[in-house]
Amino acid sequence: MTSSEGGARTIGQRVAETGGRTTGFDYLRIGLALAVMVWHSFPISYGKPFETMVLGGWARPTVAFILPAFFALSGFLVAGSLERNTSLLRFAALRAIRIMPALGVEVLLSALILGPLLTTVGLAAYLSDGEFHEYFLNVFGIIHFDLPGLFETNPIPRIVNGQLWTIPYELECYAALAALAALGLVRRPVLMLAAVTGLQLALMAITYQPIVFGSPLPELGGVFSGRLLVMSFLWGVVLFRLRDRVPFSGWLAAIAAAVSVALMLVPLGDALAALPIAYAVAYLGLQQPRSTPIVALGDFSYGIFLYGFAVQQTVASLGAWTHHWYLNLALAVPLVTLFAAFSWYGVEKPALALRKRLSVLDPVDAWIGSAQGRLGSLAPWARTEGRDGIGA
Repeated sequence: MTSSEGGARTIGQRVAETGGRTTGFDYLRIGLALAVMVWHSFPISYGKPFETMVLGGWARPTVAFILPAFFALSGFLVAGSLERNTSLLRFAALRAIRIMPALGVEVLLSALILGPLLTTVGLAAYLSDGEFHEYFLNVFGIIHFDLPGLFETNPIPRIVNGQLWTIPYELECYAALAALAALGLVRRPVLMLAAVTGLQLALMAITYQPIVFGSPLPELGGVFSGRLLVMSFLWGVVLFRLRDRVPFSGWLAAIAAAVSVALMLVPLGDALAALPIAYAVAYLGLQQPRSTPIVALGDFSYGIFLYGFAVQQTVASLGAWTHHWYLNLALAVPLVTLFAAFSWYGVEKPALALRKRLSVLDPVDAWIGSAQGRLGSLAPWARTEGRDGIGA
């Protein structure tokens, strides 16, 4: 529908039309999680040189778009959650119960079942190795990729959970959003836009400073900086908070996607790609295609992300005959889907049920609010209910 005043329809109007619940975001989550597996099937099958070749060539945007899109999607949805929640403390607790239980179970299964089954060292040596002990720090976002004696002869040797490198940046995103909320900027979208724009300019300055001072332009390559992930998340938040002022346009989304691709084909262009990626993702997510069992059965995307790499590495360890990307996917995807279903029904969904018990935090939240009042805080976080149902 079009605005009654004849103006362009906005993202906010689209959110209101859909009641804040769209299958577009559901399909995007699953699609992006599977896209990560598709990409990983190549280096897992052919090794690091293949990864370097792809990331230095024309196909780079097809890979480099995936994770920033995931983070932009998260930012858009999490902004809705923050807007609806009555306290920053409750918001932090919600993020913790969404991330930590499933991550913890995956880490435990990798270390205590997968490791002992596949390690090339004795069980006693495995359990006493420092790598084994350090691996449990993954639960807290302190990432360790290796377990003793695992995947030693794989095309990508030793790495058990290569995808976990993004977890610290996800935690950084939540910390940045919490800081913006504590400063009151989430309640003031224009000021938040200014703050995120400032961060974007700082990223650009850091990225391009060596070139300004005479360093040669680097060759195209590398997936991207983790800073791109954080900026994609923050621009997703900004688009949600400014939803009543941002047009909802297919043409604009197509232009944004094209600009993103072009920037990712230019050395250091990633520093500018976060905003167009976030807009393209928000537009796609706000579509409403027909629901199918792919999304109706549950949100398997986090489980696919968590278990994909370890299962694909396990497949690759079966022998050289599996070292073809299509065989890796054919064997790994069904197994990963089963693990993702277990993660959703056995861990994530029960953990999310704990949301009803977060009222136990109310006395602490009241004390924090009282302390803020005594300090004369000029920027308390939002305490009003949001209008829309976006986020969780």
